[in-house]
Amino acid sequence: MPRKPRMYLAGIPSHVIQRGNNRDVCFFAEQDYLFYLECLEGACKRYHVSVHAYILITNHVHLLMTPEESQGISQVMQSLGRR
Repeated sequence: MPRKPRMYLAGIPSHVIQRGNNRDVCFFAEQDYLFYLECLEGACKRYHVSVHAYILITNHVHLLMTPEESQGISQVMQSLGRR
């Protein structure tokens, strides 16, 4: 049975958490953090999502994001996952 789609509302901030597989390490070096931030910036510009705050921890990420359109956060996270 597939999971229910996540619901994001345009203009409403959301706290998003992204973890590594089995909570494994995602970031091994400073370049990994910088690459993630570059990808995040590009995806947010493309899908019109504002990032208000973020924390990059070795095995997960916390993001406070506000989409201009309801599908924006989903599209940003999908784009990041593909990178």
